[in-house]
Amino acid sequence: MSFQANVSAEAISVRQSAERLRILSVLNDLHLKYKSLQDGRVADYIPQLAKVPPDLFGICIATVDGQIFEVGDYDYLFTIQSISKPFVYGLALEDHGRDYVRTRVGVEPTGDAFNSIIKLDERSKRPHNPLVNAGAIAMTSIIKGTDPTDKLNRLLDLFQRYTGHSIFADMSVFMSERTTGHRNRAIAHLMLNFGMIDGNVDEALDLYFQQCSLMVSCRDLAVMGATLANRGVNPLTGERAIAAEYVRDILSVMFTCGLYDYAGEWAYRVGLPAKSGVGGGLLAVVPGRFGIGVFSPRLDERGNSIRAIRVCEGIVQEFGAHIFDLAFNLPAAHEVHLEQSTRTADARNGHTASHPPEPHRVA
Repeated sequence: MSFQANVSAEAISVRQSAERLRILSVLNDLHLKYKSLQDGRVADYIPQLAKVPPDLFGICIATVDGQIFEVGDYDYLFTIQSISKPFVYGLALEDHGRDYVRTRVGVEPTGDAFNSIIKLDERSKRPHNPLVNAGAIAMTSIIKGTDPTDKLNRLLDLFQRYTGHSIFADMSVFMSERTTGHRNRAIAHLMLNFGMIDGNVDEALDLYFQQCSLMVSCRDLAVMGATLANRGVNPLTGERAIAAEYVRDILSVMFTCGLYDYAGEWAYRVGLPAKSGVGGGLLAVVPGRFGIGVFSPRLDERGNSIRAIRVCEGIVQEFGAHIFDLAFNLPAAHEVHLEQSTRTADARNGHTASHPPEPHRVA
């Protein structure tokens, strides 16, 4: 099992060093805790995805100051699948502006599965949100470009800015999706019928299938998350990936719609903007602090990685990273224990602490 931290060579304080070791220790403990978890199964509705070894498992955290903490199969490449959707949504916002994009897609969670056709209603004239397949296809269809190749190159450039390196599509997965994606074709043609999309449906679907077939690693997901956490600037390269004004739009729909019919439970238990994919990846964002990338291809019935959800729950608990804990500056779990112990000791000695301990935060 690989287990390491990639940090800059600058001088660091003892406290900074201790914090880095703690992050590594937490990730290692979570990896060991859930490595033996065998629940769930690899996605098989796309034939190529069924070939992924089910026991792969990687975790990575990337901070807004460019530190990388990783454990397990963090550099294994897998297809990004639906995790691509919020980033392409951001590109559509840059291409057309918020007002126009809102006429083409809503921001309401559906409570239904990611590939649901139920919510395609002639009355709405737009898909409910950009993270279900219908909304994602609609967003891909409006990406600017002179021809299909130009549009694909723009998507590749987009993800290069987010990850910090060149990226490519797995053509075998693309062809597998293209050959078997009958449900997505049905969704696209229904949207064409309802006036939700226009233009060449087959070209839009090909671009969508290629977008979902892009190859990323667990580390890439963490860096992409850290880029959003850093208001659109990649912390490793310093390059802006998305205009700062649209980061809030992306994070908002990730928070409310990122895990489909598990979104409410996720917001309650984890409380972070996030996006899952049937390739086994999960990306989460702690705004202003760090991005989380987890990869484990064993999925639950909703298409979310079982280990990834457990890992994110653990990270949030350990570092007090739930978005509302951060808003109220509440301490992490280990700090609560420390504070309670301190109060007990103070009570024994007949005095109270004048100031609560400072919450530990990953920076």
